[in-house]
Amino acid sequence: MIRRFRNLRIRTQSAIVILCSIILAFTHFELLWLNKWNICETAERLKLFYTQVNDKEFRDTLAKEALNYNIPESGDDTKGVEAIQPFFDLVNEYTGIYIYDHDDGMFLAGRYAPAMDTQRFLLFFNIGYQLTGGDGEFVQDFPLEFANGTAEIMIYDYERTLFIYPFLFICLFLSIALFLCILLFFLNRKMQQVLALNDEILTMSSGDLTHKVPDFGGCEIGILARELDHLRESLSDNIKKEQESRKANQDLITALSHDLRTPLTILNGYLEVLRLKRNPQTQEEYLDRCLKKTEDIKELTDRMFEYALVAEENETPEIAWLSTDLIGQCLTENCDFIRLAGFTPSLKLPDTTGVLKSDKTMLKRIFNNLFSNILKYGDKKHEIAVSGQIQDTDFIVSVTNLIKNEATHIDSNNIGLKNVERMIRILDGEMDVRQEKERFEVELRFPLQ
Repeated sequence: MIRRFRNLRIRTQSAIVILCSIILAFTHFELLWLNKWNICETAERLKLFYTQVNDKEFRDTLAKEALNYNIPESGDDTKGVEAIQPFFDLVNEYTGIYIYDHDDGMFLAGRYAPAMDTQRFLLFFNIGYQLTGGDGEFVQDFPLEFANGTAEIMIYDYERTLFIYPFLFICLFLSIALFLCILLFFLNRKMQQVLALNDEILTMSSGDLTHKVPDFGGCEIGILARELDHLRESLSDNIKKEQESRKANQDLITALSHDLRTPLTILNGYLEVLRLKRNPQTQEEYLDRCLKKTEDIKELTDRMFEYALVAEENETPEIAWLSTDLIGQCLTENCDFIRLAGFTPSLKLPDTTGVLKSDKTMLKRIFNNLFSNILKYGDKKHEIAVSGQIQDTDFIVSVTNLIKNEATHIDSNNIGLKNVERMIRILDGEMDVRQEKERFEVELRFPLQ
């Protein structure tokens, strides 16, 4: 139940909390108010509150003093009414007392509660009377023996209003306080969650990405907490990858810098010898050696450049609708280029054309990298088989060549092929590399539309 509640939206949670708070507050008020007389009587027994009409000693005094007074013959009996007035003084200021004929119930004499003459008590009584529907006014009637006969006594006691009406406001206050406490507790929990998210954001901004963001359920704050935790994990992963990439780059640059230093040192030595002109007959040989070292340096710098391209993980292609004729054109141009370098390419292209969504520049880079590998490692003595064909929903390019013997001993990082594989993956294509001894084959698949 609690888990379901935590997964609700804040608006729904608030409505449920308010509704439950109202029900609990109303129930609390009803329980207190329905037991008001029990509480009042308990307060009287504990002498925290006094009601004259419930005092047995007062009742005994009233019955004893009544024997000293005569009942007026009627309400118009002025002398009789005046004579019995001291009897009415036996009750306190919050009690009214009235005498009625025992036989016919006619009013004979009486006095209302003196407290009703004061504006403060009258206002207090009227407000309480309206709110409680008359609760607090206690009426008693009983026969009482006087000197000249028996009369019916009716007593209106308002002392309980001094307890019941304040008790009403106490009940209202406690019920409203209960409602507000539940509501404020809910709001405080939400504010604590917001403050916790604020602390997590400050922790992340300080660079600490190891602290997991707490789970606050499925409400909007909980969703924000989960997304913040995902952001923390993504940032942490990206920083780790960046550090690993930076370390790999530093290691490569260190290694290639060391490799560059050796041919540069040798080249510098040859140039120093040539500048001294001590052996003119060896100048041609030293010049050839210098050219060879410059080629070595160029190869190393090319490797650095290619590795930098491979490291571009966030490269975004510019996708456009292209014809497969563009692939055929790239294959034709590269075959002509390697033919000038002494290779013998054999190119076969399909008679039909298709349409694909791809990046024109990236396609050219793919084939430039592919054919540059042939220039480095291909055997000029054997034919280079290049073909393109449409098969089902793919345009397939296949390049097959033999590797020259001296190339098998060259330490290669396959940076060119890695670059091709990365770009093929970006273009939603596939690359398959197969090598059997000296035979090397690359197959590229481009999805057609």
